[in-house]
Amino acid sequence: MDELTKVIRDYVVKEYLEEGDDREVTETSPLITGGIVDSFSMVSLKRFLEKKYAIQIPDDQATPDAFDSVQRIAALVRRFQQK
Repeated sequence: MDELTKVIRDYVVKEYLEEGDDREVTETSPLITGGIVDSFSMVSLKRFLEKKYAIQIPDDQATPDAFDSVQRIAALVRRFQQK
């Protein structure tokens, strides 16, 4: 797991899993369809990533599909880091 993926995974676990929730979050775990991240949480995650990586993710790119796994979120961040 690379650094970007680890940062995203760790943030999701820390911010969105309740204490005692034993679900494992992997790179491919369904975050939105799995009920870990909701639409409000998605917005806060987007803001966190934009600040941490000094990027701007357009709202039309911040879709539930794009935020449904750590792997997809990392790909989204990488795409906007390259611009």
